[in-house]
Amino acid sequence: MNKFWNWVRNEDTNAAELIFNGPISEDTWFGDEITPAMFRSELSKVSGDLTVWINSPGGDVFAASQIYTMLRNHKGKVTVKIDGIAASAASVVAMAGDETLIAPTGMLMIHNPATIAIGNKSDMEQAIKLLDEVKESIINAYEEKSHQSRAKIAHMMDEETWLNAKKALSLGLVDGILFDDKNNDKPTDNDTPAEEDTDGNTPDVDEPDKANGKLKRRKTEDISAMSYSAANTMESLIKRISALYTPVTGTPIEQLDKRLSLLRRDV
Repeated sequence: MNKFWNWVRNEDTNAAELIFNGPISEDTWFGDEITPAMFRSELSKVSGDLTVWINSPGGDVFAASQIYTMLRNHKGKVTVKIDGIAASAASVVAMAGDETLIAPTGMLMIHNPATIAIGNKSDMEQAIKLLDEVKESIINAYEEKSHQSRAKIAHMMDEETWLNAKKALSLGLVDGILFDDKNNDKPTDNDTPAEEDTDGNTPDVDEPDKANGKLKRRKTEDISAMSYSAANTMESLIKRISALYTPVTGTPIEQLDKRLSLLRRDV
């Protein structure tokens, strides 16, 4: 069995810590998976508060849903601490914390659910419907934690969005950053990046220009709390390659062919 459970005791209180380190699966195959059955067995030994340290790439969305529900149903306070990565289904588990914190170097990733389907056209259509419903169920967890719009969350999932600590905090997907005693509260409207519209585009925002006392436009690239997605990364790469590309100048190949033909005739 995967030992992912540690107890911490001191003279004043008994505190339980859960080391959630590994993929999430309905069954265990390689010995490092975290399954709902294992989780339920260990969680039943705890009646008070507990801390869950998460470092997981995710896994089975239905197994993650069970673990999420167990944590939400726990009688004591549940504090989730992301010390490495909470990706895919593990990010759903992270939403179960009464308080969710992330390390300054931690990452959170959300994306669309995926599956493997075999069969005819009808089977494929049913698989698509299932994926749509699973996505809506995942959005429920993100929405309840962050209070962001469903359209915005859905767009972020479409792009496979990677969030650093500051961006996750600004979006409300976590409640604070570990070791940051000064700024563990969520940013106010004055220091939170501009909200995206329903298409996922972030508009420019006005900010004071101290030089002339007027407002100036600020682009989203100026914001330090950034999110990373597969689409954005590819777009950035294409722009960089395009900037390095130097158009080749010279005689078009069609003209060279014509000149070569004339030379052959003269010979």
